[in-house]
Amino acid sequence: MPSARPAANAPASITHYENFPVASWLCPPRLRAPIAAIYHFARTADDLADEGQHGTEQRLAQLQQYAADLQQLGSAGEAAMLMRTAWPHIFGPLAVQVQAHGLPKPLLSDLLSAFEQDVRMTAAQDRYSDMAQLLDYCRRSANPVGRLLLHLYGVANAKALIQSDAICTALQLINFWQDLSQDLPRQRHYLPDADLARHGIARSAIKPDAAALTPELQSLLGELN
Repeated sequence: MPSARPAANAPASITHYENFPVASWLCPPRLRAPIAAIYHFARTADDLADEGQHGTEQRLAQLQQYAADLQQLGSAGEAAMLMRTAWPHIFGPLAVQVQAHGLPKPLLSDLLSAFEQDVRMTAAQDRYSDMAQLLDYCRRSANPVGRLLLHLYGVANAKALIQSDAICTALQLINFWQDLSQDLPRQRHYLPDADLARHGIARSAIKPDAAALTPELQSLLGELN
């Protein structure tokens, strides 16, 4: 359904730094717009959880409204949502692509649940007790992206989905290990307690500087990779 704000239907340019290509020229031209729409949807939600000076309650309220707006796509309430949403530049293009490609909204919702979990865990200073908990987070924070791309390419067989999940989870974990210097100042902790204990590492000893990269921590990161 076209938005009442035509300019919002055009994907914005990608200005965030990324360590992987987004909507690469290697993609078929017909898929660049939906990939860009998915990227901007996820990137904006991630920023709502991470960026700026907002407190926990405001971040959660924004993410919950963002999720509510997502649920209106493809429904009778879509047009009204596009008129009043705080993110017309996101939901305008996404509405076009949901209609054109039948993008599965549950996969997009999974991303939002992971970002909301980040906010809640940071506020409560909760930690991942073991790798199973962290992998469940990756199932929602990373794997949906691969599955959305497979959907766009018309690939739905079980083997491909499993392989995609494995790749996306691995990339998410690698991102965690290389971003300790960024995550720790935000009070985000993605090293499970069980693994730290097994290597004799106190969480308080993990700091965002090179001197904290002890042989024990290097051994743990090497094992997790």
